[in-house]
Amino acid sequence: MDMESSQSSGKMVQFHIQPDSEISASQQLFDQIQFAIVSRQYPPGHRLPSTRQLAIITGLHRNTVSKVYQHLEERGLVESQAGSGIYVKAQGHERGARRSSPTLEAFPEASKLVQKSIDELLAQGVSLAQVRELFLGEIDWRLRCSAQVLVTVPSSDLGAGQLMVEELEQSLGIPVQLVPTEELSEVLEQTQSATVVTNRYIIGKAEVIAAPKSVRVIPVDIYDYSQELELITRLPKDSCLGLVSLSSSILEVGERIIHSLRGEDLLVMTAQVSDRYKLNVSIRQARTIICDQVSYPRVKQAILAAQDNLIRPPELICSENYIGSKSIHLLKRELGLG
Repeated sequence: MDMESSQSSGKMVQFHIQPDSEISASQQLFDQIQFAIVSRQYPPGHRLPSTRQLAIITGLHRNTVSKVYQHLEERGLVESQAGSGIYVKAQGHERGARRSSPTLEAFPEASKLVQKSIDELLAQGVSLAQVRELFLGEIDWRLRCSAQVLVTVPSSDLGAGQLMVEELEQSLGIPVQLVPTEELSEVLEQTQSATVVTNRYIIGKAEVIAAPKSVRVIPVDIYDYSQELELITRLPKDSCLGLVSLSSSILEVGERIIHSLRGEDLLVMTAQVSDRYKLNVSIRQARTIICDQVSYPRVKQAILAAQDNLIRPPELICSENYIGSKSIHLLKRELGLG
């Protein structure tokens, strides 16, 4: 019989089983699969048809196919992966380099992805030396970019920038420099490579400055404050709400959004955490205070210091990070940090 199996490397491996031959059907199938492996029609890592599929293809009993696969595995030509299937086993140097690398053993799926990417580049006519140059160039560029991360915001709102810097340093585990947008061009003149991070409010200005210097700018999305806004909608009418932050712009935008939600129903008091007078006024009058994570310790300390003079201390709510978690993940990936 003349049957086809699965496709590999652009070829269809065909099985020719002669039922009247002196050579047993199982030996014929074994020889043909073995040839497909050693001739690279079935390359290392190739998944063989299941016993059921191969039984249908060849007309042989599944037990016969299972014995053939067992014989191939005993010869070290294939390996069985529980719940996945039978795969062609890498031989000699094909597996030696991988086994000597703890990184590849720790990330087997990543290793397969790298191999697939290299195979695709080679198929496009790129030489192995050129592939190496491409990979090393990209890696080197990302390492150099991650070595210097700059956060830029207008000098009128350095508080927002400081908030971003503190969150990024904690999340990325690397130093981050705050640069006023007005000074960004001068700073970039003095660096060979860097990554500029900013919020989407000023992404246009940052790109105009960075693009001529071949420096990439990555915008980050801010946290949506959905939980805080839900809480604000439930506050009793005529309540006093305090907003405390490092950033003046966050306070301004927050106040406008709250007004659009509640109108004159709420009295909103804002204070930058560095303004001790406004902060203490908010603590004395507000029923609820919402602050960013960086400001939280100082606000809490101020409430404790004033508690003897308070009839009822305000409820203090610490919001999530200013930068959204998806943006942190994207930034880590772009910088090669995660």
